[in-house]
Amino acid sequence: MTEITFHPLSEIPPPELLALLTDPDVRRHMPLAGDDWNAESAADWARAKDAQWQENGYGPWAIRIDGGFAGWGGFQKEGDEADLGLVLFPGQWGHGAAIFRELVRRGTELQIRNVTIMLPPSRVRLKGLVRLGFEPAGELDYAGQRFLKFRLVT
Repeated sequence: MTEITFHPLSEIPPPELLALLTDPDVRRHMPLAGDDWNAESAADWARAKDAQWQENGYGPWAIRIDGGFAGWGGFQKEGDEADLGLVLFPGQWGHGAAIFRELVRRGTELQIRNVTIMLPPSRVRLKGLVRLGFEPAGELDYAGQRFLKFRLVT
């Protein structure tokens, strides 16, 4: 049985974070990620993600699958909504639905309402979002990039 666990991002060694943040298949779907990553900037990024827990009462986690770093996911405050993000190494993409369900469960425990997802137009396989309970909620421009917005209907 696969074990999925959640941890502070700052617990992940910077070289492992860097591998995810610079993976070409991952970056293709992260237009805001930027190009200037190194171990120090990856560690700073992780600390900033962890700080969201203090600022908002929720934030993203590092995700381990069977002990190995698989990616990150969780909630980030976007106005009055909580944007759900999930970024996994390509070899772990098959675990996305199970991780999503656990993130939503944890979000319910944290009393998070108004869950949205913003995806770049490069994400063309969207039927799975509908099966997971999301509905299209329009498009938006964020930091000069176009995103498709979806809202979780509960």
